[in-house]
Amino acid sequence: MTTLMRSCTALVASLSFATQVLAAEPLKELGKGEGAVSIVAWAGYIERGETDKNYDWVTSFEKETGCKVSVKTAATSDEMVALMNEGGFDLVTASGDASLRLVAGKRVQPINTALIPSWKTIDERLQNAPWHTVDGVHYGTPYLWGPNVLMYNTDTFKDKAPTSWKVVFEEQTLPDGKSNKGRVQAYDGPIYIADAALYLMAHKPELGIKDPYELNEDQYKAALELLREQRKLVGRYWHDAMIQIDDFKNEGVVASGSWPFQVNLLQSEKQKIASTFPEEGVTGWSDTTMLHADSEHPNCAYMWMEHSLSSKVQGDAAAWFGAVPSVPAACKGNELLTDQGCATNGFENFDKIKFWRTPRAKCETQSECVPYHRWVSDYIGVIGGR
Repeated sequence: MTTLMRSCTALVASLSFATQVLAAEPLKELGKGEGAVSIVAWAGYIERGETDKNYDWVTSFEKETGCKVSVKTAATSDEMVALMNEGGFDLVTASGDASLRLVAGKRVQPINTALIPSWKTIDERLQNAPWHTVDGVHYGTPYLWGPNVLMYNTDTFKDKAPTSWKVVFEEQTLPDGKSNKGRVQAYDGPIYIADAALYLMAHKPELGIKDPYELNEDQYKAALELLREQRKLVGRYWHDAMIQIDDFKNEGVVASGSWPFQVNLLQSEKQKIASTFPEEGVTGWSDTTMLHADSEHPNCAYMWMEHSLSSKVQGDAAAWFGAVPSVPAACKGNELLTDQGCATNGFENFDKIKFWRTPRAKCETQSECVPYHRWVSDYIGVIGGR
């Protein structure tokens, strides 16, 4: 709880910065590498072959550049914001619910795309994405993107995929004849309120929700009520991917929102696990490698951003995490991803995913929306039983 409160304090502080962002000057030219680069990243994003020797995109970079890579794994976007506020890091792989907070809080700096030759290879759908581009200024390089899928135990569901998120939101008897109570999970992060809102978009259209990240007071109240009811079903709130994997293997969890990363790892261990896109749709993430405003190793950081956009790294990372690469060329000719990997991981589903982004009071679909700092405090209350 102490860590959670520290994260919340940091992110609320970041939201209090001036809303008008004045871009600092990006780097004009690259110099010699400083010998090190430190990265805040999601689990599974920066691999050096320690888990599986086939997945290593760090060792070659270190040999080629002389930049020693160190990684701090973060479990939530709020933790990433808190770590970047504390400082001492060069890069962060930020999702859309963190990236604009980092820009507004002046914790990241604009990048000079001319210093990143592979910029031109980035998927056109991502080059000017609103979660890393402000007033035409780019604050990072796209890395990977993908959906928050519904992961389930195939034995429990008799090898027939559940069609709705209802299995994690409403008490019911599952196909194995047992209740879902205590056997499902929910994500331990305020952005999960959007998943509840997405469910309500389909099941309570009278609420008029047009965007799960833009909720008025009545819509927001309905989402919180759904989450309070869900709390009675949740065996554990998850944010650590490896703990969720253990819960599915050893603690009787049979259904939860998850990342393809967990699905892939469990399937590689021959576990009875599969995933699906429920009929209500899915939320998702598109992550950007962003440069800290006070980076001590900017040359190595730029070298890493260029390295991260190579087709080889993009394909390997996408295969490992179960994500979609930001460089379409990676979809062909990668032994680990295979030529079917991008289609399998959702390359054509870009427009169907409601990508994470920070909720703001000033919104497009209605006159005023509930801002993110409310999401933070209220979701803590939901988890705490309030």
